Amino acid sequence: MINLWNPHAIGLSIGLILLTAVLLGMIHGITPDEHTWPITFSYAIGSYSSRGGMKSGFLFSLAFTFQRAIASELAFLALARFLFNGSWEYIVYSIVGIVMVGSGVYILKWNRHFHFFHFADHLPSPDSQDPRPIPMYMPLVHGFIAGWGTGAFALIVYTVLAPAMHHWYLAFLPGLFFGLGTMLMQILLGSMVGLWMEKRHLSEEDKSYVARKVSGRTLLYGGLAFVLAGFLGIVFPVIGSWQITTGIKVHNLDHLGIGFVLAVIVLFSVAWISFIKSLHEISKSKLPPSREVG
Repeated sequence: MINLWNPHAIGLSIGLILLTAVLLGMIHGITPDEHTWPITFSYAIGSYSSRGGMKSGFLFSLAFTFQRAIASELAFLALARFLFNGSWEYIVYSIVGIVMVGSGVYILKWNRHFHFFHFADHLPSPDSQDPRPIPMYMPLVHGFIAGWGTGAFALIVYTVLAPAMHHWYLAFLPGLFFGLGTMLMQILLGSMVGLWMEKRHLSEEDKSYVARKVSGRTLLYGGLAFVLAGFLGIVFPVIGSWQITTGIKVHNLDHLGIGFVLAVIVLFSVAWISFIKSLHEISKSKLPPSREVG
């Protein structure tokens, strides 16, 4: 019998092991997770369409799946011990955050005119420029890096499912099927986010501006939050134990800690503020120029 809360592979056929991996991946993809939600959301909303959101979710998950297959094979070969280092998760946070910041800077064009101090009103703010479209490779890069993060699902794949495969040349399959399950849900979530942006009552030009601004700012400021969380986790590992126990027997929902803060509170707070700010910028740009008196 398949147990998704505390699975074991003893006595299970390869087919049931892989089915367990797929189902765990689906739960992983649909529940709040700091390794998936912030990135898929940011790129999906930047596409401002259901189809574009699906594409973002697919590309991110494609690279994520490739990584999980590699790590699953490494776990079978007893070469994945580094993944269980206490600081590893926070190192991944930091790297993911740096890449998010870089993506945000690129989209917002901050790399052209970046000023640490904006004292003079005549200096153009880089954030006021039309943002760049999102390159297709960005979700792929993010997916591969984020996949190296660990958590309850990763531990199950690496310590229970992968070691139960009978041969080394089959050991990548639990990671692969877990990634495919995650992919299904990320495509669904990506399409929903893209559809939400698509249905905003804005002109095509304004929709493009708002979507890319929200995407860039969410990546930028969300990335800074990831870097901060990674730094604090490395210096003060105790923050990993700061959790609220919900009693829900579903991984990612049973304990709400720093991952939940990054995946939900930071993500949606930054995204909503960015959305309102972008709408305000559009309204302000359409005001008639004031006339000087005198």
